Amino acid sequence: MTQERNPGTPLDCDSFINVNRPAAERRATTLVARRSLKGAYQAAWLLNAISCMDLTTLAGDDTPDRVRRLCAKARRPLSDDIVAGLGLEEMPTTAAVCVYPTMIAPAVQALEGTGIPVASVATGFPAGLMPLDLRLAEIRYAVDQGAQEIDIVITRAHVLGGDWAALYDEVAAMREACGAAHMKAILATGDLVTLSNVYAASMVAMQAGADFIKTSTGKEAVNATLPVGLTMCRAIRDYRVATGHIVGFKPAGGMKTAKDALNWQVLMREELGRDWLRPDLFRLGASSMLGDIERQLSHHVTGRYAGHHRHALA
Repeated sequence: MTQERNPGTPLDCDSFINVNRPAAERRATTLVARRSLKGAYQAAWLLNAISCMDLTTLAGDDTPDRVRRLCAKARRPLSDDIVAGLGLEEMPTTAAVCVYPTMIAPAVQALEGTGIPVASVATGFPAGLMPLDLRLAEIRYAVDQGAQEIDIVITRAHVLGGDWAALYDEVAAMREACGAAHMKAILATGDLVTLSNVYAASMVAMQAGADFIKTSTGKEAVNATLPVGLTMCRAIRDYRVATGHIVGFKPAGGMKTAKDALNWQVLMREELGRDWLRPDLFRLGASSMLGDIERQLSHHVTGRYAGHHRHALA
């Protein structure tokens, strides 16, 4: 990342607003409905999605070999014939690879020399229900292992109970533990009940110094949705107006198709502008989505759909 980091600000609960859910849902629906990307334009947007993707494996049966295969896919996300057919001068790469802390070392080794950073979840992912000192120790372990980006999870109870000072102090301590590593604050929005809570949690995380705010762990019953994304983007915009500081956005969980990749980019373009269509400020937390993107690009090049087995994830 080259984007200047968010230094944070003092806690300001007066910045919170009440979010009208029906209005947010209506805005999110109309945003994507009126944008139709076809042909070469669609291919260009899908290539951009690859460059903004945190290719992720967060499964209980992860192994070093699986992580190495995923890293190989991050280095070469498209087949050579698709790259040639699109007229690209070089193979694109994903923005990062995201793994558990114990899988950082094989990922760092597999990506050596590529410039692709390793991101690690931490702080008792996905629930975050561990003592704070242990969560901070996990961050420091991940950084020591070579992670350049840390995806932390917040304590949802602080949001549900309105204990904003506790949430602020927790996220600020996590940011300090990250050191030079960039921090993405996962809000687990599916657990936060209301969009007003999502907005307030977004504001507190940014005030505490988060470099990115992220929708979900991918483990909740409801993960990334466009109304939640709209709410978080509005918080990012309001925070920038109030402070001058810029924060990135990462939707994650439940995104499986190329259409999802297009919809999230449309949201970024319409709500935050073109700057949020680059990996410094926008990430897609995904795994299976890449296979469908590759399939759609193959169709653009050849005029026919290949079998899903032709575009395996890793």
